[in-house]
Amino acid sequence: MSTSGKLAGIRSIEDLAKGPAGDGTGLTGKRVFIRVDFNVPLDKKTAAITDDSRIREAIPTIKFAIEAGAKVILASHLGRPKPGKTEGLSLEPCGSRLSELTGFEVHLPDDCVGDAPKKVIHDLRQNQICLLENLRFHPEEEKDDEVFAKQLAELCDVYVDDAFGAVHRAHASVHALPRLMRDRGGGFLLRKELEALGRLTDRPQKPYIAVLGGAKVSDKIDVVEALLGVVDTLCIGGAMANTFLAATGTSLGASKVEKDKLHLARDVLAKAAARDVPVLLPTDVVVAPAREAEGRAVPFDAIPSDQMALDIGPRTVAAFRERIVRCKTIFWNGPMGLFEKAPFAAGTLGIARAVADATAFSVVGGGDSVAAVQRTGLAARFGHLSTGGGASLEFLEGKKLPGLEALRS
Repeated sequence: MSTSGKLAGIRSIEDLAKGPAGDGTGLTGKRVFIRVDFNVPLDKKTAAITDDSRIREAIPTIKFAIEAGAKVILASHLGRPKPGKTEGLSLEPCGSRLSELTGFEVHLPDDCVGDAPKKVIHDLRQNQICLLENLRFHPEEEKDDEVFAKQLAELCDVYVDDAFGAVHRAHASVHALPRLMRDRGGGFLLRKELEALGRLTDRPQKPYIAVLGGAKVSDKIDVVEALLGVVDTLCIGGAMANTFLAATGTSLGASKVEKDKLHLARDVLAKAAARDVPVLLPTDVVVAPAREAEGRAVPFDAIPSDQMALDIGPRTVAAFRERIVRCKTIFWNGPMGLFEKAPFAAGTLGIARAVADATAFSVVGGGDSVAAVQRTGLAARFGHLSTGGGASLEFLEGKKLPGLEALRS
């Protein structure tokens, strides 16, 4: 994959395909276990997939393995099931969508370990794939259990990780399993993610702006502190902005505020000031008495005592936009408000349009931010839409990611 940085010592699927003799038969006839991230959002009522981006992003690696003559075994988690099978969290809809997108036959055994998957894998023919059932139906997956990993290892000869969204987890299928495999490496999506995120840490073009949203300061404090060392401007929205505003002495009415994190917000503001990094906070917000109500914009210091801030206001969008469009590098993670509710979506969608309009290299860090970009129809105007929110944050924090460390030779 690369000889430096985050990819040092990690072979690519192309390296694995070359084989020891370099004759291109390294995957021919081999059972290749590809850890994908099919943890896709599902409609709560119909269980239909509402965004298949993660499935689409895995296709290049899957196709390459099949064309190299491999028997392809895909494995993923979906949601947070209780131990044992949880209704509505089978990977069957993912298998159906993958088949629609590729034309491959996708076979789903009723478990991810044991005799059922072994039989399916043994019987695989050209253009057929085995998609194992939800790994998290077994609690051992999240416990990084080695016995469970050994059961998975019985299914395969080669291991490929293409699940960037899971590499920050020390789980059996991303950490214990690859360490048991002699032939292991990374897929195309993993490389694409790390190369894009690497552009944010390795001499990014200036000016560089980070836009952070979401609910909790506590979820983002490490990445905020890491970004203060490299960005030229930091914009903060979403519910986490409430805590920063409260830390400056502003009354936030009934808004969500992490009162036990006010000291962290003050520390960040002090560090930013010491480094001469402007921190832009909302100057106006959209308030309502409840999440189901209609909103109205008010100045940040005029929130009624019985109402809560649920989005950034139009003046704030304009101020953030004015900074964003002047930048050469942009990182955005987290919505600016309760954007899944129409009255509180304008702030997040406005930021999405601002980033799209900038002549910059932009990275959107997974989750709700990517969903907002998809809603605007402007995805093609972004540099990179990450499939992993938590993983992208931990990468930018400089942390070692267990799934990557397990791939190194």
